Amino acid sequence: MATVQPARQVYGKLRVPGDKSISHRYALLAALAQGSSHLTNFAPGADCASTVACLGGLGVEIDRTAPDVIVVHGRGLGGFQPPGMPLDAGNSGTTMRMLAGILAGQPFTSELVGDESLSRRPMRRVIAPLSSMGARIDAVDGHAPLTIHGSPLRAVAYRPEVPSAQVKSAVLLAGLHAEGITSVTESVQTRDHTERALRAFGFAISIDRLTVSVDRGQQAAGCSLSVPGDFSSAAFWLVAAASLPGSRIEVTDVGLNPTRTALLDVLGRFGARVHVEESATHAGEPRGTIVVEGDRTGAVEIIPAEVPALIDELPALAALAANGGQVTVSGAAELRLKESDRIAVLVSGFRALGIDADERPDGFIVHGNGQPAGGIADAHGDHRMAMAFAVAALAARHPSKIDGSEAVAISYAGFFDTLERLVV
Repeated sequence: MATVQPARQVYGKLRVPGDKSISHRYALLAALAQGSSHLTNFAPGADCASTVACLGGLGVEIDRTAPDVIVVHGRGLGGFQPPGMPLDAGNSGTTMRMLAGILAGQPFTSELVGDESLSRRPMRRVIAPLSSMGARIDAVDGHAPLTIHGSPLRAVAYRPEVPSAQVKSAVLLAGLHAEGITSVTESVQTRDHTERALRAFGFAISIDRLTVSVDRGQQAAGCSLSVPGDFSSAAFWLVAAASLPGSRIEVTDVGLNPTRTALLDVLGRFGARVHVEESATHAGEPRGTIVVEGDRTGAVEIIPAEVPALIDELPALAALAANGGQVTVSGAAELRLKESDRIAVLVSGFRALGIDADERPDGFIVHGNGQPAGGIADAHGDHRMAMAFAVAALAARHPSKIDGSEAVAISYAGFFDTLERLVV
């Protein structure tokens, strides 16, 4: 259980760990490539470690030459070995859903398992398109464990009912093994890291507005790639600066993929000063420096059309209002299907800290009502909840405690050490 001290401001310059979403994709595609890939600034958290471990179970040799550097010795599209035991995705939905896409076209049966939290998360959304391609997947009422009976696949033209970068990615990865051209057409743009990563490894894809297509039988080569800093991790520091007037936070070498940075517009609407400087683009992924200065507190409303681009940042955004102002979110029922029911857990935790918050079926309202007293907030084992509560607790009159704070190891093990350094 971590203790968070009150803060007048946060101030400083920092780098965040490598992007979790990109690290997953680079490891998976490196395993499908021919030859070795050298991946630097690889995300150090438990989720990406689960992807690495699952690939190892499929016969992929992976060397860790430094805490944030791995070398993946690819086996090619048809080179995976049947696993001798279930593949454990831990708490990582990205690992389970995207690896399911790859395993659907393999000539063997495999089993994907996860922890208690992951075993409650919905998998029908990925089972359905993979089944339509010819895979047979056994599940427990639409949940893990998943037993995937790989088989020859046929291409599909898929339109997801719920916008999901993970489902889109799973179908495209299965499409690399399917007869014909596989396409995914989204109703709204979701993060496009998979599309950029496919091209970085030499896979040919076609993009026509919101439709992405891929053909089978391609060969890709191993390469050397550097992962940018994780924008979703940076979001907590940017929100902390925006919520405490007089604060200034500078995050360097962070990913600036336009499908990820909608948060910056929201911070500006709330009243913060935001400056972005792009410094480089590597493997199609722009990166650079973000500076946020807290100026005034206001009110922001996140409407349903904005939610897909903000889904991972919504817990952080809620903390904007801890020190004053208001944050209203609707159209985000998907939050109930994450590592925890993030709507219920968020509202309960904020109230425990003395912050006025109301739950809606598809979102929440957080009202800044003066300086909260502080208290004990339960993160329910959810890493983003633990970090959101820590940022909100900075505005309190008294020290607060975050129960379940160890969950930050899933994506950002050094979070609380960095927080202590930035508090003024």
